[in-house]
Amino acid sequence: MTPLLEVRELSVAYGAIEAVRNVSFSVELGQIVCLIGANGAGKTTILRTISGLLRPRAGDILFEGASIAKLPAHEILSRGIAQSPEGRRIFARMTVAENLLLGAYARRDNEVDADMQRVFTLFPVLGERRHQKAGLFSGGEQQMLAIGRAMMSKPRLLMLDEPSMGLSPIMTQRIFDTISELQSQGTTILLVEQNALAALALADRGYVIDLGQSTLEGSGHDLLADQRVRAAYLGEA
Repeated sequence: MTPLLEVRELSVAYGAIEAVRNVSFSVELGQIVCLIGANGAGKTTILRTISGLLRPRAGDILFEGASIAKLPAHEILSRGIAQSPEGRRIFARMTVAENLLLGAYARRDNEVDADMQRVFTLFPVLGERRHQKAGLFSGGEQQMLAIGRAMMSKPRLLMLDEPSMGLSPIMTQRIFDTISELQSQGTTILLVEQNALAALALADRGYVIDLGQSTLEGSGHDLLADQRVRAAYLGEA
């Protein structure tokens, strides 16, 4: 069976600095796949390259069996890949509803209102405050909005970059519960997350990215039990 997403020997550089080197991984339909690693390991660069914001120096990216490595970002979005970026990047002076509508800008169907209601069902606080400016929200509420905005493009693959960054433990758990709920509703998810314990506990499969290279891979359960992972990312001796 062809993976929904397949990254083949991907290398990406910023000028002369190679940030990602020969990284390969795949995401099957319906899975949660996580990339874990330290700051600067290359995880965000990988997502930005999949989204079309960066161009690979070498390698290929296939979505539903077709290469997307040379496509512009708007076409990759229209094919069904959406990203909730690190740092949330919401439009602070716009309302919740306006932010969500921007997530659907490429759509031409008549189900946008129904999908906005779906976001409000997942995140009731967004529905209650839909006419308020997003900059007035807490970090956790802004993260909900960033995920909701990505969902508004109706993606087949939702990429989440550090969704728990800067959040309280209670809000972090809420976000991870939502990720699990999205999977149960049929959304395939590629997750970049520094909270390795939470990410691997949720993931069907995980990959460890270190200094721009993939060094370990396995099921989330197996990586959680791997002593190298536990020592490097879970603080165990």
